[in-house]
Amino acid sequence: MGMIRRGFFALSVVTASILSAAQARPLPGPDVQQIYQRLLPQIEKIPAFDHHAHPGFADDPDIDAMAAPPNFSDPLRTRDDNPELVAAAEALFGYPYSDFSAEHAKWLIEKKAELKKQLPGPAYFDFILDKLNTESSVANRAMMADYLDPKRFPWVFFVDSFMWPFNNERETGRNPDEGVYIPLQEKMLHRWMQQENISKLPASFSDYLKFITQVVEDNSRRGGIAMKFEVAYFRPTTFSDPSRVQAEDIYQRFVVGGIPSEKEYRTFQDFIFRFLVQEGGRLHLPVHIHTAAAIGNYFNFSESNVMNFESVLRDPRYTSTIFVLLHGGYPLERDAIWLAAMKNVYLDSSLGELIQYPSAFKDTLKMWLETFPEKITFGSDCFPYNDVLGSEESYWLGVQSSRTALAAALAEMISENEITEARALEMAHAYLHDTAVKLYAGRVH
Repeated sequence: MGMIRRGFFALSVVTASILSAAQARPLPGPDVQQIYQRLLPQIEKIPAFDHHAHPGFADDPDIDAMAAPPNFSDPLRTRDDNPELVAAAEALFGYPYSDFSAEHAKWLIEKKAELKKQLPGPAYFDFILDKLNTESSVANRAMMADYLDPKRFPWVFFVDSFMWPFNNERETGRNPDEGVYIPLQEKMLHRWMQQENISKLPASFSDYLKFITQVVEDNSRRGGIAMKFEVAYFRPTTFSDPSRVQAEDIYQRFVVGGIPSEKEYRTFQDFIFRFLVQEGGRLHLPVHIHTAAAIGNYFNFSESNVMNFESVLRDPRYTSTIFVLLHGGYPLERDAIWLAAMKNVYLDSSLGELIQYPSAFKDTLKMWLETFPEKITFGSDCFPYNDVLGSEESYWLGVQSSRTALAAALAEMISENEITEARALEMAHAYLHDTAVKLYAGRVH
């Protein structure tokens, strides 16, 4: 009997020891710095698939389907005087100065111009990706440029313009931001019409829907891997579910002239938005949606809350549509990750790693990795702000921030007994590359 008790006691000690080792703890231990130092070099070796970027030169009008309004407020880290941007210029171009004074900035402009001559056509931006160990970078652009290699810069095209076909006098006059944004949507719609050799809007609603489908199908054949909405900039992101009869009635009344009321326009737009979402499912073309804080002095956060999209994301009619919530709903990223519980919803982390410093972005990534690690993807959100601070430097900032924050988040998770080091590297590969690539199987090289 004593031997049985001793055996039971020994088994209990072993079991308790195993449970103790497996139990997650609330704080990282003193080993977290060492773990971080081990992880970072391995994470830096992972070729990245940048899921969201705006590559190009500052004088290229096709970088985006919209533009920044004047006098908007930049958060601290994205301002021109961020010293990290000097580090970016040094890493990419050997910049020898510690500031961007006018005289010193001239050196950088001339260095870039010299490199463009040495690396003509697509070679220049391929060189930038190579410097950053980035395999591919998804180009969110109005139109693609011949200086971007389509094998390394898959195209995502914009579709908001289909929602604004009527007289937009009321829309443009709503505030100064819309005075910039809406005319650009009108311009984009006319470009799609030119692409399809249409001189004026179709007379019938059926033909208008056929026109939309034709543009989406043509863009897909031309290399587009997804369609994108920036709709949060232009109107509330709550979408009703109007019937085709309602939308057709509005189209037939206003295609010939007149200004729809705000309610009529919203009803029409709600139908077109849902029509495009459904087309995305039919064509196996993922739908990207801007879901975060945005530029401008009149951007309405309460009306653009990422959770407003829930009624669309959870609609059983769209289960075959893949949704990518660009920017992860920031600053509501803790809410947004729970939308990724749905099988067809993914989050992209771009913008978060630029707005936040790595110490804060690390917490975002850690929370996401602890929830649905297989549903999150990396994006740089690079953009050419001007000749000095181009998409090259913002590429560097996005990549470096993401890799260091990722290593820090995973180091804490390992130290806290949440995951093993091997599992951490699996998560790193998934976030930086594998998850996004799987989304576009057959569409990316």
